[in-house]
Amino acid sequence: MLSTRVIPCLDVHNGRTVKGINFINLKDAGDPVEQAKKYSCLGADEICFLDISATNEKRKAMFNVISKTAELCFVPLTAGGGVNSLDDFRKLLNSGADKVSINSAAVYNPTLIRESSEKFGNQCVVLAIDAIENKIMPSGYEVTTHGGRKKTNIDVLRWAIKGVKNGAGEILLTSMNSDGTKKGYNLKLTKLISENVNVPVIASGGAGSPKDMVEVILKAGASAVLAASIFHYGVHSIFSVKKEMFKNGIKVRNHED
Repeated sequence: MLSTRVIPCLDVHNGRTVKGINFINLKDAGDPVEQAKKYSCLGADEICFLDISATNEKRKAMFNVISKTAELCFVPLTAGGGVNSLDDFRKLLNSGADKVSINSAAVYNPTLIRESSEKFGNQCVVLAIDAIENKIMPSGYEVTTHGGRKKTNIDVLRWAIKGVKNGAGEILLTSMNSDGTKKGYNLKLTKLISENVNVPVIASGGAGSPKDMVEVILKAGASAVLAASIFHYGVHSIFSVKKEMFKNGIKVRNHED
């Protein structure tokens, strides 16, 4: 049985870590390089670095910042934002990222998932899905792009299944309705996806406490939990999350360190 991963997320805008509610009203949360180093030392299993404004600003990810982050980070690093081609994949991996997250580009060019998986291996390909509630969709959820700003008329469940079929090795699933609210993950959405794909699902959006993280694992089948606000502002620590998980019978790494 694999250990459940705890993943701090660094949402980066203009070179700074930021956090808001539903990806708006962004507040500064520190230097991403220093934060990655800190989380690496405090027991994070992985770190996720997302350049959240790269796609909207039609620019590439900040490879230099990612390179500095990777140098000081001693755990696997997933990087994303502004990824549109195999060359972008290559540059991110060469900058020190272990995995690359793709979202908007995959929606508008689904072949990118297969091409990157064949070129670099599916273990490097993370399909990020930003989901919003939409009762018209068969699953009840719609895929959005550009940080949740653009609707796509694509059903989340169908897209997740297609993405895995095309070669995605992992799904980073964010409930845009829950993001930043600290009211808990969307259990219904997470369970829907985790039960219908055969790759790990990272739950994202809404973490407010260690109990929320335990719940999304035990009740919704998440393989990993991602959070930002509660770690950035010191509301909870990675240690307290792992301690709560261990207490509830969830296998974790270094819960006593």
